[in-house]
Amino acid sequence: MVRFQTSHGDFTIELFPKEAPLTVENFLRYVDEEFFDGTVFHRVVPGFVIQGGGLTPDFEYKDNHAPVKNESDNGLKNGRGALSMARTNDINSATSQFFVNLKDNDFLDYSSGRHGYAVFARVTEGMDTIDSIAAVKTGRRKGYDDAPLEDAVIVSARRVTA
Repeated sequence: MVRFQTSHGDFTIELFPKEAPLTVENFLRYVDEEFFDGTVFHRVVPGFVIQGGGLTPDFEYKDNHAPVKNESDNGLKNGRGALSMARTNDINSATSQFFVNLKDNDFLDYSSGRHGYAVFARVTEGMDTIDSIAAVKTGRRKGYDDAPLEDAVIVSARRVTA
């Protein structure tokens, strides 16, 4: 489990190492390095997702590790509260950025012949914090659409025991 402290409150996630071993290992590497500390949720799309894990409050990219293999075929679904790895059109391009689903987004799931977005965790506590971040006013900022006009900062992300 990992506990996030944010400028909007806290939330806790449960990881799924059995279903997404490479993704969880990758994510915990960033947690253990305190990589997420001081990053922001840089993309907020109400009714869809909030995304963070790679940009500073100045919208500068942090250096990250090599991409991880896409594990979207693990049977986990992009339902409300599920965390998935963000990626480009390159199926195996996920590094540090992740998103939290604000609703059931089944079109992001793996299906026969189509890679999806790899679910690796779910929010177990603090969906009110996620919803608070999702409610911030957004606009175009530093070349990014759907960017919060006030910073939604990840203060810290640390492993916790259940």
